Amino acid sequence: MNARRLLAPTLRSASAVTLAAGGYIHAQLYVDGYRFIHIIGPLFLLQASASFALAVLLLMGTPPLLLRAAAAGVTLGALAGFTASRTVGVFGFTEHGLQPAPQALLSLLTETGTLLLLSVWQVTVTRQHRAARTPVRTPIRERATN
Repeated sequence: MNARRLLAPTLRSASAVTLAAGGYIHAQLYVDGYRFIHIIGPLFLLQASASFALAVLLLMGTPPLLLRAAAAGVTLGALAGFTASRTVGVFGFTEHGLQPAPQALLSLLTETGTLLLLSVWQVTVTRQHRAARTPVRTPIRERATN
């Protein structure tokens, strides 16, 4: 089989795995005590639910462009929340460094990995579509008169 034909399904599966892993980490933190933090707890649950749902939809082969954008949005939201919680705070909630360990580091790695995989997937799909298009050629009659 052609390696290019395997690239998109591999990127789709890997993106789904890292997205679900990030969701799992947020769900675990929710259960381990974040559920008692006002506003933050429900946001962790929402992020976990959205990550799991998008991962399943990616694996099912739903039209991927909108899903890639949604997965990137969920991932960017998680990273923005992580950054904000360690700088200015989020709804009065602040954390420091890579605490809680090891979930904070694992979350950073999975979210960054998801973004990288989604980016590579998008570039691959764009290149495949460009390569599949036939070049527009001027009809022979018009070329002769120019």
